[in-house]
Amino acid sequence: MKRTKLNGQLRKTFRGVSRGFTLIEVVIAIALIGLIGAAVLSALSTASLALIIADQRATAESVARSEMEYVKNNDKNPYDATNSTPYYVWDSSIIPVNYAVDIAAVRLDPQNDGTDNDDGIQEITVTVTYQELRADNRMRERQYVLVDYKRNPEI
Repeated sequence: MKRTKLNGQLRKTFRGVSRGFTLIEVVIAIALIGLIGAAVLSALSTASLALIIADQRATAESVARSEMEYVKNNDKNPYDATNSTPYYVWDSSIIPVNYAVDIAAVRLDPQNDGTDNDDGIQEITVTVTYQELRADNRMRERQYVLVDYKRNPEI
């Protein structure tokens, strides 16, 4: 058998002379890992909150658009003949919990003659009120307002 000579560093490693990590190196490595982990968790928390807020706003917009389509496709005149107040009855079972819908119809006078001759044109306003989660885990009331116009062909 032939013996081979090992170079200096490799020889020290096999002889057990090599040194491991010092305590300071280990503490610095753990601190860096902790900082990186805290930054990642903070980013995940912020992204999760942004996703919740976006979902709440999208739901409010969807409810408002759904109610607007219901009003626009309703063939009935939205005014009571006695007091000229709008009335719409919608299915409240489709509205999510913590969301409230308010629908208002205003007659328009396109001829500006001050008469009741509105040609059946109305401005429809749908307001959806909901509770939005804030960054400090408190709730605040928010509103989504959708405005559109409707013409009743019966008038």
